[in-house]
Amino acid sequence: MTGKMNRRAVLKSCAIGASVAMAPAASRGADSKPATYKLVREIPVETGYDVVVAGGGHAGVAAAVCAARLGAKVLLVEEAGCLGGMATSAMVNTFGPMANGERNLAGGFMLELAETMHRRGFMPSNVTPDWWLKANLKWIPFKLEGLKLVFDELTAKAGVEVRFFTRVTDVDSGRKPRVIDGLIIQNTEGYHCIRAKTFIDCTGDAVVAGLAGAPCRVAGRDTPHAMPGSLPSLLAGVNFKEFKQSKGQSLLEQAVKDGFFTQPDRHFPGVTRVGESVAYLNGGHIFGIDALNCKSMTEGAKFGRRLTQEYLAFCRKYLPGMENVELVTTAPAVGIRESRRIVGEYELTAKDFMVRREFSDQISVYGRPLDVHPYDASPEQYERYLQDFQREGRLNPGEYYGVPYGVLVPKGWKNLWAAGRCVSCDNRVLGSVRAQPSCSMLGQAAGTAAVQSVRTGQPANELDTEELVTTLRKAGAYLPQPHTTKSMTRSA
Repeated sequence: MTGKMNRRAVLKSCAIGASVAMAPAASRGADSKPATYKLVREIPVETGYDVVVAGGGHAGVAAAVCAARLGAKVLLVEEAGCLGGMATSAMVNTFGPMANGERNLAGGFMLELAETMHRRGFMPSNVTPDWWLKANLKWIPFKLEGLKLVFDELTAKAGVEVRFFTRVTDVDSGRKPRVIDGLIIQNTEGYHCIRAKTFIDCTGDAVVAGLAGAPCRVAGRDTPHAMPGSLPSLLAGVNFKEFKQSKGQSLLEQAVKDGFFTQPDRHFPGVTRVGESVAYLNGGHIFGIDALNCKSMTEGAKFGRRLTQEYLAFCRKYLPGMENVELVTTAPAVGIRESRRIVGEYELTAKDFMVRREFSDQISVYGRPLDVHPYDASPEQYERYLQDFQREGRLNPGEYYGVPYGVLVPKGWKNLWAAGRCVSCDNRVLGSVRAQPSCSMLGQAAGTAAVQSVRTGQPANELDTEELVTTLRKAGAYLPQPHTTKSMTRSA
């Protein structure tokens, strides 16, 4: 259904991007603000949706598909031309660990996805089911074009309506406290207002939550640091009979000693096999990048492309088996590890991780180390990273930690959830929960919770978590807590 928005909603829809400079900066005082005008327009309203998901990465796809499978009418909007987010548009084509040395932890939708990708031949030939069913700390490479295709198929089969090349520019809210009435989206057809009963923010940058005025923290602004970004790439012509991935770090450190790089970055995420002669290169960091600042992202992308050329030369000179490697492409999107996160009903912390805490309302369990990348290229930051990733922040085989429902809900909000790297957590434990399998589990929980809210009338911040856990278990989620409660765990 479409119609005309009321005047209040029209004005709301124009809040983002409505300020336009009327005079060049040189003609204004140093501290003056740009002159502005107000853009007012009438835009179509679309209604009838139960759930609208913003962002089509692992969290967004899982949320949308799982909600649709429960009978909800779901719209998924994504600014790129494919699903997958960081996994495809940023070419981070390795799933994080899914097992802990004894059993699979990432069940439900994520387990279905891994098995589908393997069955369809979208993983390298050396990957076996043991990598996600039992192996400890095993990163699982995949072919990104295969993931794009499988995500297209899964959303279509579930009945999810997908709109590519579409961005969220504002929210329509304010009629009731802490309730979103609609999202203002923009694409080549112009602006639309999408009304729905519930909304899930899977943008990675908490775009919806931020526009709605939900409580958030911005890394590097509200916190001392933000993890760096990267610009991954694909390389062809690798001789995997000669190439030894395990030697990459020591050879990179030698290159740094040799003065090979303009940026003496000792941390090498590495080169990973994703085909018979194709590798995924995650090399070099874009330090100080601000994902919420266009100029910073622009300069970061340019720097990433220059840095890729240095790492290409490094691979050819230092890594056996890569002497004749060719650069196929750099990613169309910068890989972002940390930006803005919601302040939720519960904030997961590194302390929870360290004590392997379980929760009665946990909606996932996971076991990836505290992978918080260095904040700069100094030896001190590299040592700090090693302390977390290889020593203090690594779980033993068979261990895991729980993630409670409250990390998904902005504090006090009724029909808004967040899933993916923008959930409520501190910066250290983010290094673990930001991985793709974790994001998938968080998305499945958010999509399931949204449908429960629609059917029962329970607001997000007062959801019956016992019912939610029961539904997730029926869908294959591994949630081993011996006791469940109807009320969520909340931060003090």
